[in-house]
Amino acid sequence: MARVDVLMPQMGESIAEGTVSKWLKKLGDPVKRDEPLFEISTDKVDAEIPAPTAGVLAEIKVQEGQTVPVQTLVAVIETDKSATVQPAAAAAPSAAAPPPKPAAAPGPPPPAPPASPALDRPRPPSAAPVGKGGDGTETADERLRRRSTPLVRKIAAEHSVDISTISGTGFAGRVTKQDILGFIERGAPAAPVSRLPAAAPSGPVQHPTVEPWPGDRVEPFSKIRKITADHMIMSRRTSAHVTSFFEVDYTRVAELRRKHKAAYAERGVNLTYLAFIAKACAENLRRHPVVNAAVSGDNIIYRGEVNIGIAVALEWGLIVPVVKHVDELSLVGIARAINDLGERARTKKLLPDEIQRGTFTITNPGVFGSYAGAPIINQPQVAILGVGTIEKRPKVVTLPDGTDTIAIRTLGMVSMSYDHRVVDGADADRFLADVKRMLEDFPEGAI
Repeated sequence: MARVDVLMPQMGESIAEGTVSKWLKKLGDPVKRDEPLFEISTDKVDAEIPAPTAGVLAEIKVQEGQTVPVQTLVAVIETDKSATVQPAAAAAPSAAAPPPKPAAAPGPPPPAPPASPALDRPRPPSAAPVGKGGDGTETADERLRRRSTPLVRKIAAEHSVDISTISGTGFAGRVTKQDILGFIERGAPAAPVSRLPAAAPSGPVQHPTVEPWPGDRVEPFSKIRKITADHMIMSRRTSAHVTSFFEVDYTRVAELRRKHKAAYAERGVNLTYLAFIAKACAENLRRHPVVNAAVSGDNIIYRGEVNIGIAVALEWGLIVPVVKHVDELSLVGIARAINDLGERARTKKLLPDEIQRGTFTITNPGVFGSYAGAPIINQPQVAILGVGTIEKRPKVVTLPDGTDTIAIRTLGMVSMSYDHRVVDGADADRFLADVKRMLEDFPEGAI
């Protein structure tokens, strides 16, 4: 008989905490080794956490909606199936928190901490600034607003670096470990750089409140919805958005799909239009490096890698897994990667690294019937491609003898929103024209 502790895992070196979003087992339920036990949400990814051993779920220390540091005790599994089940703990975050500090002199009691979902709930404009938690520790909102993690701040302190002078490449402009190490290796001075105006904060957004009416249902933002909302508003405030639209004739791609789809299926790969589009984008991002770039203060970073994020719509939100080094992959490799990442996004099996280091993003609302749209740039990138629905429509075509006729073609719109701070309309349109040209005359050798 043994008691096995279940800890909040660290889903990446830059992640300091996680939220238990859902328990998949109830108190007293038998569990198998590696069977999904609970779901967590972090500021980078949602994931199912497997049981470390077989047994009975004897104790639940952290309730749904509570956010705790990594390595916090969240549950106990008793390997003896006849073990007694303990009631769930009421105040889980303190169960595995750092040792308490010595008691201070008597004084007025501290304000009660907010309910656990408050980290995800919009705050009214009149709310006091977010600061230290009830025990004096830094809150998740404060860490996000400071655009760093404890590890990054520790490195910064050791090297006397002011984090605010570094332009972060992480979510919402956060400074990652790679950012600060690169900054130190370059020997860059810790001097102020060109900063965004006050109207474009990089931290959490204060969403205005609205009075609910009788009969309304009020639900707090889920963690992924809160992150998405803040990120989209931050992006609109940061980049000068412009969108260009091109119509693409996919008839050639449709013919190639019909010709090769069965062979790809035998290899376990679904050959989609999206794979062709990603291939065409990857080939042309090298030719148009300004589209595969990022803005850092008053500098433009031309990315050496071509990593394309593919937006995946989930029942609980939106996530963008990244296909790395797409320009080095064959069409079958791209199709396989898109299929794999999309499936693991839907089953919460993604790793934090698989949604980072994107240099360009493709979103495909066309699968839901959308004709065209103007997507919001996925910061810190400078461009995002939107794919409209692909369908057969009439089109005027010119025959070899120069006469015109109406023919049935497989057509669809692509749109690209780009950051006009660095990408001019001519740059964007040349890139889109090259993508269109490749899709309309896709080379057989690229299959």
